[in-house]
Amino acid sequence: MLIFAVDDEQRALASLRNAITEAMPGAEIMGFTRSADVLDAVCEQKMRPDIVFSDIRMPGASGIELAVSIKNVSPETRIIFVTGYSDYTMDAFKVHANGYLVKPVSPEDIRVEIYHLHIKPEKSTDRLRVQCFGKFEVFWEDAPLRFERMKTKELLAYLVDQNGVECTTDEIAAVIWEDEEDLKKAKHRLRNLVNDLRAALRRIGQEDVIIKSGHKLMINRGAIDCDYYKMLDGDVDALNLYHGLYMTQFPWAQFTEGKLYFR
Repeated sequence: MLIFAVDDEQRALASLRNAITEAMPGAEIMGFTRSADVLDAVCEQKMRPDIVFSDIRMPGASGIELAVSIKNVSPETRIIFVTGYSDYTMDAFKVHANGYLVKPVSPEDIRVEIYHLHIKPEKSTDRLRVQCFGKFEVFWEDAPLRFERMKTKELLAYLVDQNGVECTTDEIAAVIWEDEEDLKKAKHRLRNLVNDLRAALRRIGQEDVIIKSGHKLMINRGAIDCDYYKMLDGDVDALNLYHGLYMTQFPWAQFTEGKLYFR
């Protein structure tokens, strides 16, 4: 599914994209800050978005005018207006908009609109989706990946944070249990976490996400869809999703957060 998100304010656009991404994790989402670029994508590049979430009040062509132009070329595209103003409702109805949302938009708002469009969220079966910006979360298809142990998620988070670098079990145990003086006990706990992580990945056919060699572990960078990695690779959309928060539930992640801040 192809979804366009349109807002002339970068911060508002990033917020809208975040909400859509959380609600529709399997969708391809393209962000635009100018109506002209949207029209170029639809008219010149022949893209046919399934849904367009568009602000109404924008410089140049308004969201209403943009919707009319899109419908003329791509009548099957659904239009959902997103605005901070409530006085455009009647204009939205006049262009046969499929929905109308008032900012700030939440993922639940998006899900409700998608439900009314009778479109099921697509499931991404190719790769595990990993969210590092804000709280660390892991998704398989459209649901959080479940682990038997609470610390297993932290193990995966640390391996993701290390960006494909081999990590020794001593290093990992020292980071996850920094207050534990008995390293032997910590390493025993770590073995349980590794077994839990590998079992969780095996259940969904994603064993290649983690590479284990002796007493070393590393993340298979190419086996996951990760906002942090996309940002490192120069993806502008991923950069727009970053607002200074990174794996906020883990104190050891502050080092990487600091590096990202000064990029």
